[in-house]
Amino acid sequence: MTNQRGWFITGTDTEIGKTFVTCALLHAFRHTGVTAVAMKPIAAGFDESGLNEDVERLLAASSFAAPRALVNPYGFRAAIAPHIAAEEEGRSIELPTIAASLSQLQTMADVILVEGVGGFCVPLGSAGDTADLASILGLPLILVVGMRLGCINHALLTQQAIAARGLPLAGWVANRIDPAMSRFAENLAALQERLPAPLLGVVAHGTTPEQAALTLRLPNPTGPCKAATPGVPARP
Repeated sequence: MTNQRGWFITGTDTEIGKTFVTCALLHAFRHTGVTAVAMKPIAAGFDESGLNEDVERLLAASSFAAPRALVNPYGFRAAIAPHIAAEEEGRSIELPTIAASLSQLQTMADVILVEGVGGFCVPLGSAGDTADLASILGLPLILVVGMRLGCINHALLTQQAIAARGLPLAGWVANRIDPAMSRFAENLAALQERLPAPLLGVVAHGTTPEQAALTLRLPNPTGPCKAATPGVPARP
């Protein structure tokens, strides 16, 4: 059974704006009066101060500063694939540890957003991959589609992988990472026709998470999506 107090944010690839969209969703949830906190279970790439940019952005966008050990149970120094980073540091990623951290965070906030690492099937070593992580956490998914050439194929393959795991896709977000993308409207329409989940919004290039929050619809597990902010119309 899926947990309706949280969502797992995945993407069509790495560097397509999962953290940005997660921050925007945090702001959108907070606009409705709920407490919302994000979790980045696995992060790779820390600076000399021991900080990871994605983790810091999620902490800043959350309703409060949750314990870092719960927000980011596994952090690796090198900005490389997590299973390689873990092997180089002589560590292993344990999915039950991440699930336990999520359970603790769920006692602290109304909504928890869990951002995956890379795409949906990134290897995590002996623990499996990020698809296994999504399965063990049991959260409905939100797919971030990086709108660029090839995004239709990437999005449909990811959706098929999600369906193969028996996980619900609560919605998807079109993130305009390539503002010069040719035939954007046609690509967007093709995805809307083929993805069996509602479009939660289109994120314009160059916007901020706070601005994007006003254009996103929130996933509603028990019915249609709702507008994030009173008075702000949801996108069709």
